[in-house]
Amino acid sequence: MFGARKEDIDHFLRKSPKKAVRELLRDDYPIPAPPVNNYNDDKYTDPEIAAGADWTVSLKYDGMNNGRRRNSFKSWWFGLMVGQDRSLREKMVLFWHNHFVTESNTVDNAMFCYRYNVLLRQHALGNFKALVRAVTAEPAMLRYLNGYASTKKAPDENYGRELQELFTVGKGPDSHYTESDVKAAARVLTGYTLNYKTFTASYDPNRHDPGDKQFSAFYDNHVIRGLKGKEAEGEVDQLIGMIFSREEVSKFICRKLYRFFVYHSIDEVTEQQVIVPLAKLFRRKDYEIRPVLEELLTSRHFFDPANLGGMIKPPVDLTVGLCREFHVPFPAASEYLDQYGFWEQLRNQAAGMQQNIGDPPNVAGWQAYYQSPEYDKLWISSDTLPRRNQFSDRMINNGFARNGKKIGIDVVAFAASLPHPEDADKLIGDSVQALYAVPLPPEELQFIKTSILLSGLVGMSSDHYWTSAWQACQNNPDDKANRTLITNKLKNLYRHLLDLPEYQLL
Repeated sequence: MFGARKEDIDHFLRKSPKKAVRELLRDDYPIPAPPVNNYNDDKYTDPEIAAGADWTVSLKYDGMNNGRRRNSFKSWWFGLMVGQDRSLREKMVLFWHNHFVTESNTVDNAMFCYRYNVLLRQHALGNFKALVRAVTAEPAMLRYLNGYASTKKAPDENYGRELQELFTVGKGPDSHYTESDVKAAARVLTGYTLNYKTFTASYDPNRHDPGDKQFSAFYDNHVIRGLKGKEAEGEVDQLIGMIFSREEVSKFICRKLYRFFVYHSIDEVTEQQVIVPLAKLFRRKDYEIRPVLEELLTSRHFFDPANLGGMIKPPVDLTVGLCREFHVPFPAASEYLDQYGFWEQLRNQAAGMQQNIGDPPNVAGWQAYYQSPEYDKLWISSDTLPRRNQFSDRMINNGFARNGKKIGIDVVAFAASLPHPEDADKLIGDSVQALYAVPLPPEELQFIKTSILLSGLVGMSSDHYWTSAWQACQNNPDDKANRTLITNKLKNLYRHLLDLPEYQLL
């Protein structure tokens, strides 16, 4: 999930690992309510959709409402991650968004973007083959990779290329599809078009190339016989069936899941002992995603201590996770202007750290998920690391303000949620355990106590000063001087903990 809230940890600790993972893989939660009109301002008021109402029912788009609705969609999506259920669904929506990339700036239609996101959520833990088929004919993808403009006279190769290179067989050692396969796939995929009155896709056999399509030895020299009329779209199903007959599809997806959930490096031992068995299971289960994730997330390999804290948090994990771990409160749905406004402020923070949801940098997605040999290290630079620390510092110091409201970390409330906040050693130890994927050495914990939490207190060699101050704060919360002392000490503690490298690790 994004971040680990204490009550979630307590909930799952009552279960075996297998039962916990099975619950995380539940996909019976309802599809969330759609985004609302939060975008009226002094320059524009939507004449069709009332303030606070669902704008996804609208079929009227223009230069004034489209960009505003796209921003509304992206903020809504950020809010879904912050408020996620006890399920991997939202994490998998981000995974598939990075896999089947579309960019909202290129798609340039808020309705298409929203419906595509719903599609990914519906299939997030379902069947991968069905997901590929659905994505192929989805308006956002047809728009993004020019499928809507591909005709028998001018087949567009964009989707036919990415379908193989990025979405299915990939660039693995056994992926030997050819340029002729790209061209043949492009011919198969001709015929789709978009209706900008209903914002739906349709299939026009008259735009389809009815000739036979010859594929290379990689696909056993398979020929897809040309079809005409209503049957022509069946060629797409044949194309996907042919691609999924290659074992490399399952290996490619299992490698991507491994790099997303476990570690970026896949050596030969991991390939043979983890990836290959997962890929066989994937094929045996007819490309169902859930069994593969269950096998991976309950494996001894997943729980190997060497894999803990092995990856740098992507910006979305950092920003969303922090909000969840510290129970940062957001306005209720009835206060949608401020609710969406705060979601927008925080998603812009993640965008400033180089992860702008809805708009990956290109069709391959964010480089940190695939670019060898750096992978997740690409999230950290001389620009992004200060932004990460500035974000966590701001959430502790003053938070974000809007219309007289504020969101941020309540350090006293977080400390109070721990088992023994009155004990300096236990407070620090429990905080580290709650916030870090890896432990800190004893000497580091001692430094944090003496130089950060108890810095400046008279007789700081003795812990009873902290205990007395904490208990006094609980017994007499109206004592502003003592509460200020406690608050400032805790702010120092959590600023330090969140600025350490360990907090940047998953």
